[in-house]
Amino acid sequence: MHPLPGRRTRLTAAVLLLTALTALTACTSSDDGDSGTKTTAGGVRLAKAGQLTTCTHLPYPPFQSEIDGKVQGFDVSLIDLVAKDLGVKQTILDTPFENFKTGAFLNSGQCDVAAAGMTITAERKKNVDFSDPYFDATQAVLVDRSSGLTSLADVKAKGAKLGAQAQTTGEDYAKKQGFDPVSFESSDAVLNGLRTGQVKAVIIDYPVVQGWLKTKANADAFKVVDNLNTGEQYGFTVKKGNTKLLAAIDKALAQARSDGTYKTLYEKWIGPYDAAAASPSAS
Repeated sequence: MHPLPGRRTRLTAAVLLLTALTALTACTSSDDGDSGTKTTAGGVRLAKAGQLTTCTHLPYPPFQSEIDGKVQGFDVSLIDLVAKDLGVKQTILDTPFENFKTGAFLNSGQCDVAAAGMTITAERKKNVDFSDPYFDATQAVLVDRSSGLTSLADVKAKGAKLGAQAQTTGEDYAKKQGFDPVSFESSDAVLNGLRTGQVKAVIIDYPVVQGWLKTKANADAFKVVDNLNTGEQYGFTVKKGNTKLLAAIDKALAQARSDGTYKTLYEKWIGPYDAAAASPSAS
């Protein structure tokens, strides 16, 4: 039985339209099947097309802080190198620090990478994948110059109040040494706690203290009385299994070390260049 006149034409047109729509969908969807996920030309999965979204926790100078209305710092500059290699721009999302331990914002697709001066630990590795180490960090004990305190042991012996940033390895270290530290939400809050007398001493990553003491008023008021080598190294994190982005980060870090860019950024944001920090051992 032959079809009615015009029916074959309509069916053929419908099939062609369906084929075209299917092809268009295949071209615009991501290569990993995640709904809404965009990719760069290199196949790196990104939360939003055309940008590398970085989760951080502000402020944490010299690694990231708002300067003249723009988030800047050592971490920011290093991730800018990754973004440049991928042909996109970096955008930054300020989030609570506790989310970095769980990888919540990475898992939810809100961010591609987390950069927050974060120490690589076995516990954190359970939830996120770390880049190669990009910085060796020590913990500093900062006190008011008028306090008479001379070391972390002296702080303990005299029963002086010790402060630390919440959810950090500095706070963990203080607890392991038998302290019950006063917890502050951010590094700025830690310094303010010392400045206002809420605590007599603070323990926090040494590079942060270096940044504080660049300001004359801080240098006149406070001093470092201990520098504790706790074997800490910083790393950037991505969602578990995001191997392509991890490889892109590690490649950018290696290139920066080899071509002198790392040294330039280190001197700009942190201080006198420490060659050991440029080539940290794998953690």
